[in-house]
Amino acid sequence: MERQPAAAHRTSVERPEDFDAFWAAITAEAAGLALNPSCTPVPLRLTPEVEVFDIGYDSLDGVRIAGWYCRPREGYLPPPYPGLLIVPGYISEPTLPKSWAKMGYAAVGVAPRGKLRSNGQYNPGYPGLLVDNIVDRNTYAYRGFYVDAYRAVDFLLTRPEVDAGRVGVHGSSQGGALTITTAALRPEVITCGAAGAPYLCGFMDAASLTHSYPYEEINEYLRLHPDREPRVRAAVAYFDGINFAPMIRCPMLVYAGLADDVCPPETAYDLVKAMTCPVELHAYPRCAHDAGIYWEMPNVEAFLATHLKPAAFALHAEPTVG
Repeated sequence: MERQPAAAHRTSVERPEDFDAFWAAITAEAAGLALNPSCTPVPLRLTPEVEVFDIGYDSLDGVRIAGWYCRPREGYLPPPYPGLLIVPGYISEPTLPKSWAKMGYAAVGVAPRGKLRSNGQYNPGYPGLLVDNIVDRNTYAYRGFYVDAYRAVDFLLTRPEVDAGRVGVHGSSQGGALTITTAALRPEVITCGAAGAPYLCGFMDAASLTHSYPYEEINEYLRLHPDREPRVRAAVAYFDGINFAPMIRCPMLVYAGLADDVCPPETAYDLVKAMTCPVELHAYPRCAHDAGIYWEMPNVEAFLATHLKPAAFALHAEPTVG
């Protein structure tokens, strides 16, 4: 079958009638849990501009979540600081966001369950996470994973040096997915989001359009269990970024590579079509899963700075839009 141009694609995902109720119940459960935040200085990672902390907090199912927290030193920049959540890709480990702190952000690099330092209680492996309990929406891996990112926002809000009226989120690939879900689930807090090469959008479409991992995990699973395809499709609809998209209220930046063989660009276009918030889409021909980051990163920095206004950021170059 000839592949359609990415912009002409129409996703097959359907939004369950009880999607909002499902997530309202999960977030209510999460809100009832004590956060128990910890924040321990790491002097060996200190610089003249940035302080670094090893952090932790509690999430669903009693899982302890780890991460890094970086903020400007008061002698470098005075508080308050805008908060910025940096969310990781599928096989990447939590970001140590020192460069963002140097720009003037109080930044968290979160490690959702299964990631390094958050894998003592839950560790499905990579590959493995995408299909762990994939036929049951109530125990599917991403139920807790999404909430772990959600709870990182709560950690930021405990910090007295963070301006609660300026909180953004940024990531690419799985980080792009978590940017979408966090912005959707925290509309009262998130000021803006920048999502690159967004993963977990149009799950079943993406699995049929690519044979690259991680989506190949779904194809492998269904080769072993072809009778479970309807159950898989029904369950992942509750975790599909396209179904979260209409819940987002803040300005968003989405960027994608038109030659991406990991997260097909068709799904990025479908995601943007589903959004009702202000949104910019930057699409890069001949770029793959990098999503044109060499050219796009100045746009990301400028977009976040426009909405979050960190003290140290200066527009050192005109952004280049693909």
